[in-house]
Amino acid sequence: RGHDVTVFEKSNQIGGQIHIASKPPRKNEILRSVKYYEKILPALNVDVKFNTEATQDVLNTFDDVVVAIGAHNMDLPMEHDNCHIVSSWDVLNGLEVTGECVVLGGGLVGTETAEYLAGKGLKVSIVEMLDKIAQGESTTVLPLVMKDFAIHGVTQYVNTRVNTIKNNTIYAINTTDQSEVIIQADTIINALGSKKNIFDETGINVPLHYVGDCSGERTADIASAIRTAYHVANEL
Repeated sequence: RGHDVTVFEKSNQIGGQIHIASKPPRKNEILRSVKYYEKILPALNVDVKFNTEATQDVLNTFDDVVVAIGAHNMDLPMEHDNCHIVSSWDVLNGLEVTGECVVLGGGLVGTETAEYLAGKGLKVSIVEMLDKIAQGESTTVLPLVMKDFAIHGVTQYVNTRVNTIKNNTIYAINTTDQSEVIIQADTIINALGSKKNIFDETGINVPLHYVGDCSGERTADIASAIRTAYHVANEL
């Protein structure tokens, strides 16, 4: 649209969470979106500054600032003590885990993390408060996930609310019959969701526009994140 655009990226690559999301089975294809931007940005003379976090003085030299700083894996909301707990994001980013793994959260990220770990030969269980895992997964993909779970013996605890975690033992309640559920684990993976990153607006004197996960909208997929950015770009 004729704007001069500079991108400040604190890591050494563009793509953000796409690199994490591409790790589970059948997901590698989404890296095509990153390849597209790697080709199109230079063609549009977009100046991408890697390994760089912009200071307020630098940002104030621009006419507008688009904030797209994403989200982070949220902390566990329940009490936990003396446990080996890691985030699903770290696991999908290559963190090695061992032993019996319990994934807390049966949403799309938790389901994909469980399938990813099961594919590595680990014994995996998944805990979800709703009556089924992978709510929102397509009817095309879900049968493949369930088949993979059956092959690898992934245990599903649905209608299960975790109360406390202590000494790598999960104490939960089955919300259907109120029975107690106790699950032992060597590694507990937090996949209960993400929380938007907060941008420090202190000292910024130019208009700010928020897109993607940090915009406050629920952007659980690539399409919705790009859509918010598209709308903002059209307003500038």
